[in-house]
Amino acid sequence: MTLAEKLRYLREVEGSLRGLARPMTQQELVRAIRKEQGKSISQSYVSQIESGVRPHMTQSTRTLLASFFKVHPGFLVDDPEGYHTELVSDLRTTEGKLDVWLLQGSERFASDPQLSEVLIKAAREKDTRRCFLLLGAILDTPGLAERLLEALQPERGAGRSHNQARRPRP
Repeated sequence: MTLAEKLRYLREVEGSLRGLARPMTQQELVRAIRKEQGKSISQSYVSQIESGVRPHMTQSTRTLLASFFKVHPGFLVDDPEGYHTELVSDLRTTEGKLDVWLLQGSERFASDPQLSEVLIKAAREKDTRRCFLLLGAILDTPGLAERLLEALQPERGAGRSHNQARRPRP
């Protein structure tokens, strides 16, 4: 994946996170960076990066964008020729695949901002796999999901979700 593709992808995810139901525009990105990071980058600079006219960026720009998008600065470079996303460790491969799957799911469910945001939050967790194992344990304990939802979000816990209503518990 090229730097340009990565930056476009990050704007798309950020737009979803912010409830826009669309990618964040370059101008919105510039304004948000100025407001939230207290630093500036020009829209034309972002455009040059995304169009491939500027295939590299300065270290200060890389650090600024990485901080804004909450990614490692090393992510904001072109992937080397022949680069594969599969990692050597089985656990890391599982974790990486799970995070990619969650991010893709967040895009797929962009029309449901709450669900999309939760998928992105899960992907950003340090140990995504453990989060899902915890979710499985919660769902295996009769009534625990409903009690937790009532305790954590009383306004949403009163009604059952449409999935719970359709699927009887064994």
